[in-house]
Amino acid sequence: MIKLTIPGEPVAASRPRVTKRGFTFIDEPYRSYKQKIHEIVKEQYLSVPISGALHVEIKFYRSVQKSVSKVERRRRLLGVHRPTMKPDIDNLFKAVTDACTGIVWKDDNQIVSTKSDKLYSEKPRVEIYVEEL
Repeated sequence: MIKLTIPGEPVAASRPRVTKRGFTFIDEPYRSYKQKIHEIVKEQYLSVPISGALHVEIKFYRSVQKSVSKVERRRRLLGVHRPTMKPDIDNLFKAVTDACTGIVWKDDNQIVSTKSDKLYSEKPRVEIYVEEL
């Protein structure tokens, strides 16, 4: 099993935007986040891209909001209360898997099984677990 860790607050994938002249572009902060993931994964995964079917598990750890009480903060850090607000877990997943394409696997269509979790932590990060099936 391959384990990769991306430090920092997770950022969701955004839809490509189209200008009046018909050019498409990717908005910030997703563009820079995707590039950051790409560089970190390159540093951590030093092998050739996997070519078979994959199971990918991703855990998204985000910071607890500063506006919550100490009691609620503790509940969130213990996993009693989980993040139910934006960003959506599927957009977080897409941001990470797109950035890993060409490094860890050849194409993200190789992912045939997944598990994702949104959690709170004092150390925001993304943990990626990849298993070849």
